[in-house]
Amino acid sequence: MDKKRIYLSSPTMHGEEQRYVQEAFDTNWVAPLGPNVNAFEKEMEEYTGCGHAAALSSGTAAIHMALRLLHVKQGDIVFVSDLTFSASCNPIVYENGTPVFIDAEPDTWNMSPQALERAYEKYPHPKAVICVHLYGTPAKLDEIMEICTAHGTPLIEDAAESLGSTYQGRYTGTFGKYGIYSFNGNKIITTSGGGMFVSAEEEAAKKVTFLATQARDPARHYQHSQIGYNYRMSNVTAGIGRGQLLHLEEHKAKKKAIYEQYQAAFADVPAISMNPMNDKGDANNWLSCMTIVKNSKITPDMVMDALQEKCNAESRPIWKPMHMQPVFAACDFFAHGEDGSSVGEEVFARGLCLPSDIKNTDEDMEAIIRTVKELF
Repeated sequence: MDKKRIYLSSPTMHGEEQRYVQEAFDTNWVAPLGPNVNAFEKEMEEYTGCGHAAALSSGTAAIHMALRLLHVKQGDIVFVSDLTFSASCNPIVYENGTPVFIDAEPDTWNMSPQALERAYEKYPHPKAVICVHLYGTPAKLDEIMEICTAHGTPLIEDAAESLGSTYQGRYTGTFGKYGIYSFNGNKIITTSGGGMFVSAEEEAAKKVTFLATQARDPARHYQHSQIGYNYRMSNVTAGIGRGQLLHLEEHKAKKKAIYEQYQAAFADVPAISMNPMNDKGDANNWLSCMTIVKNSKITPDMVMDALQEKCNAESRPIWKPMHMQPVFAACDFFAHGEDGSSVGEEVFARGLCLPSDIKNTDEDMEAIIRTVKELF
């Protein structure tokens, strides 16, 4: 227990965060509005080229607001990536919509265009498509957007894990009608907790800001004509985000170096494969993941246990696909394989997320790699 803890992906502070937070305290702007919130939105607009942004309390809130803008209601179908965290699809249920899960494809582990096409054969008029960029790797956006456009369906990009990733030179989160980012504590930059809704449409961002501040009408008294939400980001946490954003490129470079070190180290272990990259994009490598060849005597649990016991290192399983979750057992699912075989199920069964903290030392990385290789 005295051994140093090696984290999966913990926050990394630099100092500038404190300056912006101190400004919030010095000016008494500690409410869920203020100069840091406005500036953080502007700086995210400038960094991503998204057009317009609204800073919120979480990435989940941003997805919820996107669905509200699209008027998702009871009985509406929403196609969503299956291999993801539940936050990608929970907001569909908030609005009484019905999630329909689309399997991953093997090239990027993201939404399968083939499975998406098959979903349209059964459900020709979904209200939206939510595509996740898993672990920071861009999805096959050209194919997915072509399908969505052909069917007249708005695309919501869940870029919670992929801030800073690009596809064909353009930042993820800026391709769809709406995009969302997360600044949760384990993300590539953090505000401790928070998210961002982005859109090329100014009115969309304004409407989200309105809804997220309890939908208060512009009257002297408290008047409400719509149901609103308490979803605005705090001026204090926005200050943390402003300081973090200054170091996003540095964090990306370190995450990439971690992935490349694992990739090189395991190149001579035939049983191990690293999570795939999209050759049309540049991933932020938020988490480095590995899969183990079928029928290996070594399991992901054995790797995770060894890392814990020998290195005091945190690792975790790949996301359990949504169609396998008890809460979504009644929802429809479209597999990548025409024979019904699921890529997401295979990745979940044979994969794990390796320690990907940018504060990992050379000694930490050597210990992790040695521990994994010794098992094989």
